[in-house]
Amino acid sequence: MTTFSVWKFDDPDGADRAMKILKGAEHDRIVKVLDHATVRWPKDADLPETELGHDERLRGSVWGGFLGVVIGMLFFVPVLGGVVGASIGAAAKAMSGTGIRRDQLDRIRAEVTPGTSALFIVSEEGDLDRLGERFHQMNRTFISTNLTTQERTVLLETFGGQ
Repeated sequence: MTTFSVWKFDDPDGADRAMKILKGAEHDRIVKVLDHATVRWPKDADLPETELGHDERLRGSVWGGFLGVVIGMLFFVPVLGGVVGASIGAAAKAMSGTGIRRDQLDRIRAEVTPGTSALFIVSEEGDLDRLGERFHQMNRTFISTNLTTQERTVLLETFGGQ
């Protein structure tokens, strides 16, 4: 099953530390990462810094495109347009049929703020409980959704995959 998950950390460097842990978990076959992105938001910055991973070469551009759209709509369009609610509404509409709900997008936007960071992950064949155990000493919040086969297909078709 494909999963879209977001791990939010209470400091700007938490997502980078978590990424190292994620790579170890992938090596230990706890999770198969299709793609990831990190969002770092220094306390004094107006906008967060983002980095897309493109982990799986064949589908990396598909999932990277998906992650780029989600992150862009959550953190950059609201600033440029000045209306956070409308942007999240547009993101929710764009994600219609994908299993990613507006309340999840609202929660991500509300919790990832200056002084925090987040690790966005698209994964398969994963045990997120075991992954969470590896993050146990980090101040983190977990937001996740499992994607049904149909929702996964909608995302792949929307972002150019097969």
